[in-house]
Order: sequence, then structure tokens, then C-alpha cells
Amino acid sequence: MPPEPPALAGQVALVTGASRGIGRAIALELAQAGAFVTVNYRSQAQAAASCVAEIARAGGQAEAQQFDVSDGAAVGEAIARLVDARGRLDILVNNAGITLDGLLLRYKPDDWQRLIDVNLSGVFHCSKAAARTMVRARGGRIINVTSVVSSLGNAGQSAYAATKSGVEGFTRALARELASRGITVNAVAPGFIDTEMTAALPSAARDAYLGAIPLGRLGQADEVAALVGFLAGPRAGYITGQVIGVNGGIYM
Repeated sequence: MPPEPPALAGQVALVTGASRGIGRAIALELAQAGAFVTVNYRSQAQAAASCVAEIARAGGQAEAQQFDVSDGAAVGEAIARLVDARGRLDILVNNAGITLDGLLLRYKPDDWQRLIDVNLSGVFHCSKAAARTMVRARGGRIINVTSVVSSLGNAGQSAYAATKSGVEGFTRALARELASRGITVNAVAPGFIDTEMTAALPSAARDAYLGAIPLGRLGQADEVAALVGFLAGPRAGYITGQVIGVNGGIYM
């Protein structure tokens, strides 16, 4: 018997904030499963090109596309170009996000607004633009990357936690809204993952986090990507409106 085609063969995926870290791992995972992947970035052009090249070396297909998810007009134009070029958009992974940590009493209103614009409004803009195509196709997958911090809380991250909690509520509501069109909407909530962001933590803070994680280690980006790949695939067709943790047991 001939081998089965890859699970996502013929599908088109967009991963925001995919030039590095968890987003890059997700882009690689979806490409390995057969999807054509658009690697979105805002400013890291070289890193995005490196991700596309790595996908190509592995036999996959990808392109890099620059736009800022907080700019609704730019998002709409970029997704329209993608659909015009590829004829479809099957998978959207809203991964782009930023952290601007600080204690509430010292927190700047401009930083609060920037977090809202990227972490929350960015998900709104991308999901709205993607849903137009998915509704017409009567199918699709929207997967939002949130954070364990939205459930666990973390001093100095009240603004960040607020944006990620907002994304989780958005996920559940949109899942109900789009289910009749065959579109699933889920969220993945990573814990402390070994990325450039956690590598920059002071050693004392890193040790404190490790001590609180039952599995005793940081997670790997490809462990998050594996769950995203499953949710994007055909075996996850009956899963929607869920927030699934990948956190080593730090929140249960």
C-alpha cells in the first residue's frame, strides 16, 4: 500500500510571530506535517528568512511575510494577499505576543496599551480576517497561544496576564460562534519554556521557577508545537473552545 500523505498536505497555514521561539517551532511542525506555512514577523526579517530556509531544507514549503498584528488594516491586506496567492487559508496560529513587565503602581499607560494592541487586538484582527475565508470554506482551525500566567498569576505581569486571559475568553466565545461552520477555535497555554526570553532571566528567578515546576525542568518549544500540530490536524476535529496547558504541572 502507498504511504499515507502527511496530515496537513495541501493546507495553508499562517503563524504569527514565527521568526523565533515557540512560533518558529510551530511553523516547522506544521510544515513537516505537509502544510504550506506563511512565517509572519514584524521586525526580525533575518530570523524569519532563516526559519523559511530551515523548512525548505527539510523538504517543506514556506514564505516569510512582514506585518504588525496590531495594525488591523495591514493584517487584512496581508491575509487577503495570502488567500489570493494560495487560494485558501486553513490554519491560523495566533502566536505573536510581547511582554512588558512591571509592577502596577509603576506601570506606564503606554505600555499597557501596547500590550493590549499586540497580545489581544492582534488576535482579534488576525482571527477576523482569517474567519472570512474559513467561513466561506466551511472549515478551518484557529489556535491561539496564551500563557499559564493567565491562570497562575505572576507578580509584575498583571498587564500581560490580563491580555492572555482576554485571549482565552475570546477563544471560547469565538469557538461557539464559528462551530456551525466547521471551524474549531482552541488555545494552547505554555508554561515556562526554554526560549530566548527565559534564557535572559536572572539565575535566581530561573531557579525559583524550576523549583515550582513538578516536572523539574523548563519545557521545550517543540513540545508546545506538537500540541498545536495535533489541534491543527484531522484527529482534533471534535475539540473546540478548549485551553490546553503545556506547563510541566505548575498549574493543574
